[in-house]
Amino acid sequence: MKTLRDIGEDALIARLIGLIPRDASPAAGPGDDCAVIDPGPQHPMLQLLKTDALVGGIHFLLDAPASAVGWKAAARVISDFAAMGGRPDHFLITLALPPETLVSWAEDLYRGIGNCLTAFGGVLAGGETCAVPTGSAPVISVAATGSVLRENLVLRSTAKPNQSLLVSGTLGGSIHGKHLNFTPRVEESAWLVSRHKPTAMMDLSDGLASDLPRLAESSSCGFILDLAALPITAGCTPENALNDGEDFELLFTLESEHVPDLLDNWKIRFPEIPLTVIGKITARGTGDSLSGGWDHFPGQET
Repeated sequence: MKTLRDIGEDALIARLIGLIPRDASPAAGPGDDCAVIDPGPQHPMLQLLKTDALVGGIHFLLDAPASAVGWKAAARVISDFAAMGGRPDHFLITLALPPETLVSWAEDLYRGIGNCLTAFGGVLAGGETCAVPTGSAPVISVAATGSVLRENLVLRSTAKPNQSLLVSGTLGGSIHGKHLNFTPRVEESAWLVSRHKPTAMMDLSDGLASDLPRLAESSSCGFILDLAALPITAGCTPENALNDGEDFELLFTLESEHVPDLLDNWKIRFPEIPLTVIGKITARGTGDSLSGGWDHFPGQET
């Protein structure tokens, strides 16, 4: 019988979502950075739904500062709201902890979550705590609602051939601690969608080698990647930039004729954050191929 390791994460998700009743007409459902709920055309705001989990030994080392783990737990969800052009609202936190966990660790974890919500918006609405067996890894699960103006919503499934591919910031280096202190691109996204709205967008959580093909596949397109143009974090290699994951930068597409104006204005608004053209969207079945990045269940559906 097949195991999760045999089929891989994306194939697992595709199988599972077919087993559950789904909204017949969602604004965006499984497969995008967030689920999008449309309350009706009379409402200017769309609701965003997101859930995410961190597991000790997978998403953070067990000796990592608890406050940094808490920041990351909240910031990952906020990054997904930014990827849709939105902002966070209400958070539910579930902790599944072994009984030997220090009370101070749990308190520092919540301080980190609180620091992130204070910085980017959002409030705690509730949650759950439960035990896992002694010696088990701690698990932090974050579910949250967000919101986005109807006209500002950006999906990952709406790129078109001949549009340019761009990425914010630099790529690579999560293994050196970048994954614990990154800044969700909330302000950059808000500026983009109101002034130079991307045609498609997502955040980079699993690495460019994994996430770029997902964006292209969602849009029924291909892509050409300019490896020489990749903005690489200092001390990292092109392989790190492609595969390390947990960059939490914005990957987006834009009509190519609008790119020069965007780049000029971006330099004025965000002078400390690079914005780089890294390739182009092509017709489906054409262009480059990439493999790599992070997969919780690395395998191949057969």
